Amino acid sequence: MIPINYRDPRPIYEQVKDGFRRLILNGVLPPDSKLPSVRELAGQLAINPNTIQRAYRELEAEGCICSAPGRGSFVCQIDAAKLTRQRELTEALKGAARELRALGLDEQTLIAMIKEETSHD
Repeated sequence: MIPINYRDPRPIYEQVKDGFRRLILNGVLPPDSKLPSVRELAGQLAINPNTIQRAYRELEAEGCICSAPGRGSFVCQIDAAKLTRQRELTEALKGAARELRALGLDEQTLIAMIKEETSHD
């Protein structure tokens, strides 16, 4: 279901998160679909359950999935265009951050800039 590439420089939880996001956006997992339990998926992928839990937590924070205590995690109704644009902007931000670091901007200054921009909400 979700491919894990151990040669990929991204952490495993990001690969799981991106895999589910891709399945959701492509309609393979339609709204209200039940996701495998954390333990079930961890067993299938032979990885730590905490890794799956982190991926699920981040997917929930993004609004891709919803958790119901005692029932599990389900795909939420989402605006695919909004999610796609959010992903595009996230990748652009990551690229800009890498370039700024390569140009000598220290991590603390970069973090302060992001905090300043996000505090205007």
